[in-house]
Amino acid sequence: MTPRSTLSLPDQIALCIGFFTRIRVNLPEVIPDNALARASWAFPIAGAAIGALTALAMVIALKSGVGAGAAAIIALAASMLLTGALHEDGLADTADGFGGGRDAAAKLAIMRDSRIGSYGVLALLISVALRADCLAQVAGHGQGAICAALVAAHATGRACLPALMAWLPLARPNGAAAAAGRSVMLDAAKAVVIAGILLVLLYGPGNGGLAVLLVVAVVYGMAQLASRQIGGYTGDVLGALEQIVEAAILLVAAHQ
Repeated sequence: MTPRSTLSLPDQIALCIGFFTRIRVNLPEVIPDNALARASWAFPIAGAAIGALTALAMVIALKSGVGAGAAAIIALAASMLLTGALHEDGLADTADGFGGGRDAAAKLAIMRDSRIGSYGVLALLISVALRADCLAQVAGHGQGAICAALVAAHATGRACLPALMAWLPLARPNGAAAAAGRSVMLDAAKAVVIAGILLVLLYGPGNGGLAVLLVVAVVYGMAQLASRQIGGYTGDVLGALEQIVEAAILLVAAHQ
């Protein structure tokens, strides 16, 4: 069977959902090379779905009489179960590699090691604590605010990944990032536009614009850091970027 050059739009969205979550999706029998990179414009759509399901878990917890802090932790746990803690793993590995390696080769070796070190543990503790505190504050603004915050955070966190995939070179020729392929700027731009529209619709022009500027700063900072540390990006770096952007968007939501 000769594979199609590209998947249909629904199949591209399904591929992204299947990659970012543990949800089983129906896909064609033959997947083209670099299909995930070609579908990267749909990353924020998959992120929005994850955010909506995470918000549902938090709302159910609150309606069951759970306090705002505990409900926030339940929401984070739900997102980790849904995604297999894919990005949390990337954050921990990146923190360990960037913090502990003496040169690029050593950093990459540490990032590939399945064991977690002190930098990774601390990065996860900070990330979870920060996001939980923000969500607990957002809970005081009602269910709509919870849904808006989580949909925006998860969609934007994943919308930034194609930009880094198109901007930086691969730090190594193998691994998850290499298997996914390189995004092109057009798909990265589409993902950014989708996330930008969501931010403005959910947060309004003022806070939405502030969130966009904050995200641009985060992506630029991560690109510069990854370039200096390992000469490009890996799947772990993408996971770390998603976590930082997600936390940044929740910070904006918590202080509206």
